[in-house]
Order: sequence, then C-alpha cells, then structure tokens
Amino acid sequence: MVTLLNTVEDKFAREICRDHGDKSDELLEILHAVQHEKGHLSDGALRTIAQALNISRAEIHGVVSFYHDYKREAGAQFTLHICRAEACQAVGADELITEAETLFDVKLDGGGEDVALAAAYCLGNCALGPAVLVNEKLYGRVDKAKIKAIAAQHMAQNS
Repeated sequence: MVTLLNTVEDKFAREICRDHGDKSDELLEILHAVQHEKGHLSDGALRTIAQALNISRAEIHGVVSFYHDYKREAGAQFTLHICRAEACQAVGADELITEAETLFDVKLDGGGEDVALAAAYCLGNCALGPAVLVNEKLYGRVDKAKIKAIAAQHMAQNS
C-alpha cells in the first residue's frame, strides 16, 4: 500500500494547532510547543502545521531556518547554553567554553548524543557570571567542577 507524503499527519502537531485555534499568527508558539515536546521539528510535523494553518511549507521553512533555536533533527539529550555576553566574558566565560568543549568532546554550537553546547548572549544573570542555562534552569558562577555536576544531574534526569 502506498502512502502519499502529503497525507501523513503528526497527531501531536495537529493537537497543538487546534489548541491555538489553527491561527497562523500563532505559528511561533506552535513551533515552540511541538519542539519542546518532541525535541525537534520533523517533516511530518511541519507538513501538518502548514496544512492546519493554511500556510505554505515554504513559509514555515523560512521561519524555522531563520530562528536558530528551531531544530530539524533530534539532537543531544540536553543543551548547555553558555553566556558569551561581556559581563560573563569578563569573569571567564571563554575559558569555561574551552573547558566544556574538552570535557564533553563537542564544539560550541554543536553537539553529540548526550550534550550540546550553545552560545547565549545575555541570560540576565550578569552579577553571577559565567552563567549557564539548561532546560530553563539558570546557573550562576559556573566553573569546570560546577558544569560537570550540572551535566551529571541533567543526564541522570534524562535517563
């Protein structure tokens, strides 16, 4: 039996669209909700969203490719967002990034199966830099020992 690609529907994405009244002006919120639950935006989810909101897939692709926070493929279990703003740089953010790259064997704005590292530009924790954000939890005064502990904690939660 042949399944046409444009008939494949992502049930979760469809539910999120319904929750937002199938309104195209809520596209960003819909994309965030789907990615938050699934970890990335699959082709099926994007097709479903386009159909539900009555917008083109090209328009959705433009939005997804413009914002770097949207992921098209499943990534690491969690991402460490390390602040690179001036206040954090002044107290060792660049050294922390180098240590984290070595520790996790990944490059900034790249990632492996377990951990990804991403640059952030001001996490609003300037007095307690260098700052790190993981799964909406903010950490201050992060050093090599603390970043290892943070990673271990989040890896244990994701297991």
